[in-house]
Amino acid sequence: MPGGVAAVVVAAGRGTRVGGDEPKQYRLLHGAPVVRHALTQFAHHPDIDLVQPVIHPDDATRFAAASAGLRLRPAAFGGATRQISVRAGLEALADAAPRIVLVHDAARPFMSAALVSRAIAAASAGAAIPGLPIADTIKAVDATSRVVDTLDRARLRAVQTPQAFPFDALLAAHRRALAAGRDDFTDDAALAEWAGMAVTLFEGEAANVKLTTEADFARAEAALADIRTGTGCDVHAFADGDHVWLGGVRIPHPRGLAGHSDADAPLHALVDAILGALAEGDIGAHFPPSDPAWRGASSDKFLAFAAERVRKRGGRIAHLDITIVCEAPHISPHRDAMRARIAEIASVAIDRVAVKATTNEKLGFIGRREGIAAMATATIRLPSQGLA
Repeated sequence: MPGGVAAVVVAAGRGTRVGGDEPKQYRLLHGAPVVRHALTQFAHHPDIDLVQPVIHPDDATRFAAASAGLRLRPAAFGGATRQISVRAGLEALADAAPRIVLVHDAARPFMSAALVSRAIAAASAGAAIPGLPIADTIKAVDATSRVVDTLDRARLRAVQTPQAFPFDALLAAHRRALAAGRDDFTDDAALAEWAGMAVTLFEGEAANVKLTTEADFARAEAALADIRTGTGCDVHAFADGDHVWLGGVRIPHPRGLAGHSDADAPLHALVDAILGALAEGDIGAHFPPSDPAWRGASSDKFLAFAAERVRKRGGRIAHLDITIVCEAPHISPHRDAMRARIAEIASVAIDRVAVKATTNEKLGFIGRREGIAAMATATIRLPSQGLA
């Protein structure tokens, strides 16, 4: 849109310092690729008219999957350096002739809508970049790591993106650098300074970190985690039969358990715990006892359903904990089999499943061996609602 605001999101790098076979901008961060988190903030911002992605030519398929459903311009192909990639994005926007352009690194998925708004406001007076004061003392060293100077941190700032510029001025500066054979600028502010543009600073955000190393990703996962806990409880009475189902395991027993399905109390409690953490009702709401389709059904179907609900929300199960209360059968010989079966159904590691058992000290209906009870707790991690 002529006279509007555009954002160039640079996602053409290879991300070699993180390791692995996939570029870091396509690694999943709480269920969505890093690049999608960055793009979403611009695509949904009310003051951004155009979003211009810049990607590596080999990543077209990856990018199409990562950006599906977002309001974007067709991706431009970047080059061997960040400077080349930014210039490609600017050239792709030349036909739209925006008034202001923001340039952002896809590896910074945490910038807020407020930061984008500050960048746009600052660009009305010319080139502007977000930055933060330096908290640490900064030393200058020589080739032998000997300290040669202590810098005045009061004059230093840690610079971030998005950096904001008048579009025509930044495109002209990039073209001038190309003509001069200069391709060594580490950010657009440095190139703008070289081209004679005055650059001012506006307030950045401490959370707006760049993901560079594996440790960065670990911290990002923790920062994005919306940790939720749910509880569940289920009771079934003994009835005629020669076995019981507990924790997905068939256990021989002189009596069976009465229920519409297979009466697996531990799994039923676990399903309610997961659904409770999701705030999505209980097992009866999804599998009503009045529905003959679930008569005698294996409860592994219910648990698999609940676990899939977590994954569909972009989350993951962090831990499952079950306590079985009964006088008999003896649970200990079957504990590891239950843990393994639950882990298999829920698609989690076995060390994220705990099964415990206790008696009711011969008190109440459990103590009279009239039935079995189970209690469960589920801890899940969902993506923060602040990011897609």
